[in-house]
Amino acid sequence: PLSKSNWFKFVQLFGEKGACGNCWCMYYRLKKDDFVEGKANDGNKEAIKKLVFENKPTGILGFYEGQPISWCAFAPREHFMKLENSRVHKRIDNNSVWSIPCFFIDKNFRRQGISVEILKGVIEYAKKNNIKIIEAYPTIPTKESLPDSFAWIGLYKSFERAGFEIVDHTSKNRPMVRYYTDKE
Repeated sequence: PLSKSNWFKFVQLFGEKGACGNCWCMYYRLKKDDFVEGKANDGNKEAIKKLVFENKPTGILGFYEGQPISWCAFAPREHFMKLENSRVHKRIDNNSVWSIPCFFIDKNFRRQGISVEILKGVIEYAKKNNIKIIEAYPTIPTKESLPDSFAWIGLYKSFERAGFEIVDHTSKNRPMVRYYTDKE
């Protein structure tokens, strides 16, 4: 998981652009106006840093030969304001769930199956930490190819390969999927 000790690796992975457009993985965590304002300055970077340095769960970094190559946002659903207020991905029950709203993979490692490996790592982390339900909202591409900039929420096929199941299909191409760690 992202922590104070590996914060600099997260910054290294996200680069000057904060992964994409100065997002710094705050899109789902902030009100729209606060997020937009944070993109114009270092607000989003400082916001995620504050969460990390307060030891709040934010997500999991993936490494290859000691270098950061991937990021998966992963925290209790209630930490993601945009999800909690979503009309499309409303809660389907009152169970405690941890959500995966986005990924970021270094451009040199994309299209190599890394996202499935990330998900397997998240599942192992969840099991070790007694997290029973993992929830995500991936896309089902409507065309053969999907630009990288639209893959940040994850592709359904990756989640399916990792053992996730569709639990709600209120959106045509954005199902809600879950993995139950105690099903084995």
